Amino acid sequence: MKFVTVLLSALSAPRSGGSVRAVVRLVAILLASVLVFSVGFQVLMELEGQEHSWPSAVYWTVVTMTTLGFGDIVFESDLGRMYSVVVLLAGAVLILVLLPFTFIQLVYLPFRAAAQEARAPRRLPDHVSGHILVTGRSPMEELLMHRAATAGVPYALIVEDVDEAVSLHDAGYDVLVGRLDDPETYRAGRAAQAALIVTARSDQANTNVAFTVREVTDRSTVVVTATSPDSVDVLELAGADHVVQLGQLLGEGFARRILAPTARSSIISSFSDLVIAETSAAGTELVGRSLGELDLRERFGVSVIGRWDRGSLELATPGSVVEETSILLLAGTEDALAAYDEAYAPDEARGDDGLVVILGGGRVGRATAAALEAAGTPYRIVETREERVAHLEHAVVGDAADLGTLREAGIDRAAAVVVTTHDDDTNIYLTLYCRKLRPDIEILGRVDSDRNLTTMHRAGADLALSYASTGAIEAWNARREDTTLLLAEGLVVFRVPTPQKLVGQRLDRSGLAESIGCHVVGLAQDGTCTTDLDGTTELPPDADLILIGDTEAEERFLSRYVAQADRSWWGRLRAAFRG
Repeated sequence: MKFVTVLLSALSAPRSGGSVRAVVRLVAILLASVLVFSVGFQVLMELEGQEHSWPSAVYWTVVTMTTLGFGDIVFESDLGRMYSVVVLLAGAVLILVLLPFTFIQLVYLPFRAAAQEARAPRRLPDHVSGHILVTGRSPMEELLMHRAATAGVPYALIVEDVDEAVSLHDAGYDVLVGRLDDPETYRAGRAAQAALIVTARSDQANTNVAFTVREVTDRSTVVVTATSPDSVDVLELAGADHVVQLGQLLGEGFARRILAPTARSSIISSFSDLVIAETSAAGTELVGRSLGELDLRERFGVSVIGRWDRGSLELATPGSVVEETSILLLAGTEDALAAYDEAYAPDEARGDDGLVVILGGGRVGRATAAALEAAGTPYRIVETREERVAHLEHAVVGDAADLGTLREAGIDRAAAVVVTTHDDDTNIYLTLYCRKLRPDIEILGRVDSDRNLTTMHRAGADLALSYASTGAIEAWNARREDTTLLLAEGLVVFRVPTPQKLVGQRLDRSGLAESIGCHVVGLAQDGTCTTDLDGTTELPPDADLILIGDTEAEERFLSRYVAQADRSWWGRLRAAFRG
């Protein structure tokens, strides 16, 4: 069906003047050749004493030129036979040129252009709304598009080059052809009906995109990235609603996650009224007992939702036994966590002197240092380029791979190390090195590529964060505030309205933990968040579920319960012909 539509579109498409003129010239040459060869036929036939009409002459010429050669009219002399060969060869050359050229110009090229237009549209259909427009393929934008596709949210990647757009379409992207600095592109992309417009290019290019979008609409949310803090005001003046400073965002994320070995809960983030915190079980009466025995939810209103082990989170079950090395992930209200601390760490102080060593003085490292300094946490930042850290009081200039430099920074007494360079290979190397030097220290690391996440954990990182995931979730949350929280690379807490399929089901019969891999840690309803849940809790229709799981579990949940896919036979048939 799509093939027929494209073919009809190709046949009705306007032709370029050059192609039409070339075809007309070839047809004229062919007609002139038929006329000349017909005259030659009559002359030679008269010399042989044969008489034929002019229609017969044209008939013989066409039959000979097309190599059909019926043999009903033939020359008897050698001269006539040689003339037949000349006509045959001339006809073959003309037809071999004319027919393919005509087909290519009038059918194939228009068909190819129409097919490319269908695969790389310049305008979104009128029914599209609530979609996301993306201007590039940075790691952050790639993850954002993947999240949108998983959640069933339509998106379009704006591409300026048609051939590139076709290639990306064939690779599975939903694309829109247009120039980023042309308001017509955003009108064609239905920017006024879009939920989100995201650009992660240079600060100057992002300014241009935001300003151009605002020529078209002031209704959509525009999210841009900023490399320089000085660009934030300009980007906001250009029309950006959210300016994401990835370096600062990642640095603050690392600072929030710094946790020295202590039994007192350390808050890492909040989600609506739900507070997420970590605590060490070492030296407490928790060690050796199962979560079912401890019954922390009944006693304090605190839920243990998982246990960290070198970057890997084991989701909690009543039979989970707390080990001496366990770092517990807690969820509850601030009052509930205060009650927990009163019971297990009433006078707990921070271990060692709380020193944090930061390896790398780039944007992420400096942002981490600024956040720690604001919180009164001592730090040392190690950087090879003195000009980057000249303004910082607690800086050590030198190579982080040098033992003397690390000891000068205080590695022997530090509570935590944050590895923040922009190179994954260097970060993995430094993480492994620091883990060998201090097996007991907490190590947080940055990764730029998702494929290095597992390697980073194997090298010894307790936690890894990346620009891509942090930025993608920040942009995603701009669609609706407070929907997703990144606990660690690959681990999220997310919030969704109770799906219709789950309304009225008990938690222990929902199958969310067993088949999806998600755990419900809270119910947000009427402006409050309830964490006092058990297996008998029924999921209400007018509440939001707060769930925890890895990114794969989140995708499974969204695909099964949220994404609105057309699963009818007609929808599957259309999907089969799509692209």
